[in-house]
Amino acid sequence: MKPPHTGVALEAALFDCLKQWGIDKKIFSITLDNASSNDNMQDHLKKHLRMQGLNVSSGLRLDVSTRWNSTYFMLESALQYRKAFQYFQLADRNYRHCPSDEEWDRGERICQFLEPFYDITNLISGSSYPTSNLYFMQVWKVQCILEKNQNSVDGVIKDMSKLMKEKFDKYWKDYSEILAFGAILDPRLKENFLRFCYTRLDASTSQAKLKKVMDKFKVLYEEYVSYFANESVSLSQSSYESSTLSKPSNVGNKTKKSKIAMDLQDFKTWSSNESSTPGKSELELYFEDKPMQLEEENSEDFEVLLYWKLHEKKFPTLSIMARDILSIPITTVASESSFSIGGRVLTKYRSSTLPEHIQMLICTRNWLHGFTEYINDDDESNIVDDCNTAATMTQHG
Repeated sequence: MKPPHTGVALEAALFDCLKQWGIDKKIFSITLDNASSNDNMQDHLKKHLRMQGLNVSSGLRLDVSTRWNSTYFMLESALQYRKAFQYFQLADRNYRHCPSDEEWDRGERICQFLEPFYDITNLISGSSYPTSNLYFMQVWKVQCILEKNQNSVDGVIKDMSKLMKEKFDKYWKDYSEILAFGAILDPRLKENFLRFCYTRLDASTSQAKLKKVMDKFKVLYEEYVSYFANESVSLSQSSYESSTLSKPSNVGNKTKKSKIAMDLQDFKTWSSNESSTPGKSELELYFEDKPMQLEEENSEDFEVLLYWKLHEKKFPTLSIMARDILSIPITTVASESSFSIGGRVLTKYRSSTLPEHIQMLICTRNWLHGFTEYINDDDESNIVDDCNTAATMTQHG
C-alpha cells in the first residue's frame, strides 16, 4: 500500500478490499499489530460498517506475554462474556476449554488487581502533562496495593505482588522528596496528606519521614524568601534612584512638595518593611488556610497552577516556588511518540516553507497538544493554514 499509512487511508483501503472480495458481511474478526494508526483505523472501520447496517462489537482480546497491560485487556473483555462462554459450553459438546468457576473468579481478582496499575500508568505515561502534585499520591497508591496483596489468599496474586514489590523497592523505596513537595503545594492536600500516607504505610516511622520532608521543604522556602527579598530590595533602590534623578530642580513651593513626597516615600518604605516581616510567614498562612475540598471524581483535572496564579498576591514568594516545583514533568512519553516521524514527514506543502517555519509549527503543535497517538497527515488544508499563519507572523515580526 502506498503512503500515507494513516488510519483513514488504511480504513478506506481495507473496506474497499472487503467490498471487492464480497466478504464485507462475512468477517468475524480482524487481527492487527499495535501501531497507533491501527487504533484510529478500527474506529473509522466500525463507523463505516455501522453505516452499512452491520452489527459491530468490541470482541475479545488476546494476551501478549511480554506486555502486562494486554493481560488486563484480555481479562476485562473476557469477563464481560462469562455467561456467553458458559452457555456455549452447554450448546456445543465439542467446546471443552471453558474456564471453570474457580478460574473465572481468579481472572476477576487478577483484573481487579491490575486495574489501578493500568489507570496509574495511563496518567503517568499520558501526553496531557500532569503536574507533579499527582506524583506522590500515585506512587503511594502503588505501594499500598502491593503491601495489601503480600498476604493475598490467591497464590498467583501473592507471588505476583511479591515480585512487583521487589521491583518497586528497587526504584521507589525512597520517594522523591522534591516531588513530594508538589503534594504539599496542592491546596487540597498540604502537609496532612503526607502524614496520612506515611501513617497508612507504617505508623512507627511516619513522624520521622514527615519531619524529614517538611524540614527540607522549609529550608527550600527560606532560600526562596532570602533570594527574592534581595531582588526586591535592589529593584526598589534602583527605582528610587532613577525617580530622584529624573526630577526637575526644586524652586519655590516645589521644595516643600518634594520634602512631603520624600517623607511619604520614607513612610512607604518603612511600611513595606513592616509588612514584609509580619508575625506569620506566607508558609504559615498557607498551612493555616483550610484545605480545599478534594473531589475524587475530577481530582486529576484540578488546575493547581491556576490556583497559584490566582493567589500570587497573597503568597508572592510561595507562588513562585510552587510554579518551579509543579512544572517538573512526571510523565514518560512512549518511544514511538518520541522517535516516530509519522507526523513530521515533509509533504509538498511543508517542503515549500522555510526550516524556521517548520520548526515553529512542530514546536507550537507539541506545546498546544502534547504527544498525540494519531496525527492526520491527510489534513492538508490545516497544514496550509498553519504555514500561511506562520509566514504572516514572521513577516510582521
